Amino acid sequence: MRNQFLSANNSEGGNADQSTNDSIDTSLLKDDLYKAVNGRWEKTAKIPADHSSTGGFMDLNDNIDKQLMSDLDELENKNVDSFEAPFSEMLKLYKLAQNFKKRDADGAEPLKPYLEKIEGISNFDDLNAQIVDWVKTGYPLPFGFFVEPDMKNTRVNALFANSASLFLPDRTYYENDNPAYKQLMPILTKTLSQLLILADYSSSEADEIVESAKKFDAAIAPHVKSAEESADYSKMYNPQKFSDFAKSSSHFDINQLAAGLFDKVPDQIIVTEPKYFEALDDIANETTFQDMKNWMLVNTVYGAAGTLSEEFRQTGSTFSRALSGKKEATPQKKSAFYLATGTFGQTIGDYYGKKYFGPKAKADVEHMVRNMINVYKNRLQNNTWLGENTKKKAIVKLDKLELHVGYPDHIDQIEYKYHITPENQGGTLFENMSKIGEIGIADNFAKLGKPVDRTRWEMSASTVNAYYDPFKNLIVFPAAILQAPFYSLKQSSSQNYGGIGAVIAHEISHAFDNNGSLFDELGNLNNWWTKEDHEYFTKLADKMIKEFDGIPFAGSKVNGKLTVSENIADGGGLSCANEAAKNEQDFNLYDFFINWAKIWRMKATDQYKQLLLNIDVHAPAELRANVQVKNLDDFYSTFEVKPGDGMYLKPEDRVKIW
Repeated sequence: MRNQFLSANNSEGGNADQSTNDSIDTSLLKDDLYKAVNGRWEKTAKIPADHSSTGGFMDLNDNIDKQLMSDLDELENKNVDSFEAPFSEMLKLYKLAQNFKKRDADGAEPLKPYLEKIEGISNFDDLNAQIVDWVKTGYPLPFGFFVEPDMKNTRVNALFANSASLFLPDRTYYENDNPAYKQLMPILTKTLSQLLILADYSSSEADEIVESAKKFDAAIAPHVKSAEESADYSKMYNPQKFSDFAKSSSHFDINQLAAGLFDKVPDQIIVTEPKYFEALDDIANETTFQDMKNWMLVNTVYGAAGTLSEEFRQTGSTFSRALSGKKEATPQKKSAFYLATGTFGQTIGDYYGKKYFGPKAKADVEHMVRNMINVYKNRLQNNTWLGENTKKKAIVKLDKLELHVGYPDHIDQIEYKYHITPENQGGTLFENMSKIGEIGIADNFAKLGKPVDRTRWEMSASTVNAYYDPFKNLIVFPAAILQAPFYSLKQSSSQNYGGIGAVIAHEISHAFDNNGSLFDELGNLNNWWTKEDHEYFTKLADKMIKEFDGIPFAGSKVNGKLTVSENIADGGGLSCANEAAKNEQDFNLYDFFINWAKIWRMKATDQYKQLLLNIDVHAPAELRANVQVKNLDDFYSTFEVKPGDGMYLKPEDRVKIW
């Protein structure tokens, strides 16, 4: 529910890697800005075998990963216990994950007690007798609980209920005789059967279990939201009396479950997908119990594959590789690095931020943010379609916008709770990760009814991304994105505004997109618009939908509704960054637009492009570069774009919202 900029060193913000004039095909600038800036690079760029894409964001991530892996390897050779927790525990986990000799020797043994527990249940009475422990342990169930800020009172954490996940990425894969289903489901079927065989099921048993699990998956599919429906996240807020919600199933003892999980069962629960829970009795009942049981078995084995032997890991990644077009699995060492740093995200982010992010860069970026907020405020004050009442409230929201740059002041307390049992004390990677999962569940449930920690970062500082949190009215720019081509002290101000400046304004714009605009200055779901203003805004949003909807890409078409929120933020971000760049003495709009196109540099597999078109709320990178600039008058004057040029859009068709 956080609006991320992506679906993805020099101590002062990275080394400049500026586009030189000879890398740009100037003959294409009027017809295809993206190709003009990135076409020559794209012709020679190679996608690494364990990647689904390469280019700007991925290259930055790879460079950071390489640096941090080198650092951890050096530190790992020292006495791990000489470091303070949680850093020492992260190093222990990294070491444990790299020991594939031990992982191969253990095989499926660490997993078997979990599978035996599932095999041991025969009916709902058996399941309900132990369901509290199952939820605490993280066993897959057809529904789940989680604790998040109450969307109508974001100072306090509330209880939510959510649906089960599907085997395939989205409900639409199951609909209308989708050819992607016919292509992908056989690959997934084979993957799951092979994993069960590795877990010591016979070939016939494995096939039977998988076919049964697929029936249950198919029963879930019609009742869950699609990616397009989920993109409208205000519709997640469906509060119900808990006593009414507990009647959703006549087979699961939901009252008993809640009483076992929480000190005090709340009077209210927020149901993210009411239609799913209305159908829960049809999905999970005595008739479908065996299918559900097999679905749980399959999900448990599939979820564990990455923490078991190399054969499990390779087999388990077969389907995801087919889905994304990766030729090879992630190398062993890198997979161990991802597992350790993914678990200790705040810990590695704290290390990265303190070592590689300089105070001068932080001060400069904070200055840019303040400039951008002032530009935004000026634009709101001079807005011609907002009424005065709505305008004042929009400015109040902007004034209350909180900012985090670089890395947090402290590491999240949960990472101090992770204690790794090393192999010389009998620890296995699977068991350690299972315990960490249990700690995460307990930590989340313990927040119920308690104040929301508004200082908590939801992203590691070593991640190349940024986000806006509508529940906190907060924008976050991790240290990792604050490097070239997004930002560098060696780049001109116009290049920086075309990079990080547009990112900053993009995140600010999320406060006023079709989702963020429904939340007030405190992050509460609260309509602060007049009816007339909101109706006009909806018309403008519809224009943005139409601008992108149906654009041919990668053999398919862009979904304008799925991507509208991010497209509104891109449009507002680019427009505001453009204005801010012009306020600097050394402004150069050519540099501004060229760097804007450069940050979207990306070469991806066909499979990955298709996947993103189906599920990603962001438009394809190439279109993010090309379509938004057509809405800006300065683009036409900078490159002398005229009617008949490929980049030309009639003035009446240009979309201008913020």
